[in-house]
Amino acid sequence: MLPRVIEIDTPHGPARAHLHRVDAPRGALVLGHGAGGGVAARDLQAATQVANEAGLDVALVEQPYRVAGRRSPAPAAQLDAAWIAVVEQLPFAGLTLFVGGRSSGARVACRTAAASGAAGVLCLAFPVHLPGRPEKTRLPELAAVRVPVLVVQGESDPFGVPPPARRRKVVVLKGNHSLTSDLPGLRDAVRAWLRRVAR
Repeated sequence: MLPRVIEIDTPHGPARAHLHRVDAPRGALVLGHGAGGGVAARDLQAATQVANEAGLDVALVEQPYRVAGRRSPAPAAQLDAAWIAVVEQLPFAGLTLFVGGRSSGARVACRTAAASGAAGVLCLAFPVHLPGRPEKTRLPELAAVRVPVLVVQGESDPFGVPPPARRRKVVVLKGNHSLTSDLPGLRDAVRAWLRRVAR
């Protein structure tokens, strides 16, 4: 079934949400795209399919800069403000909410997890640092999340692989930052995590 696409006003222009609904949802998952990519990324589509099969509504969110046709991402503060505005307006009232995304979208979901009231965060290819610059770490963004986190990462990701932690499960698959080398493995990891956190 084709998703229903809605436009949502944010402080930084209109965003777009692609809604993949199920009958009698047990929760909802909101996912954001990477810096230069869109919601058609294969890992996002695979996670959407698994979440729907698990009884969750899904929204794939296009940030305002993408809706406006720009390739370069907006500054972090604008991404976060737009994301929070979208989450607040999605038709998921009363549902347990999970958030996440791939790469830059995962960073946004982590930074705003508390503000969005998320019960868990799904990170696909979290960019731990710039390629070749491990000293420029973004691990504090992951460490600040106070709810269960699943990170699915490619073993040869030039952006690094984060370590597991008390609330953070890390699944390392063959492949790189695109996470397309082992989509069955990605589906299995997301399915098992949702089974645990979305009971």
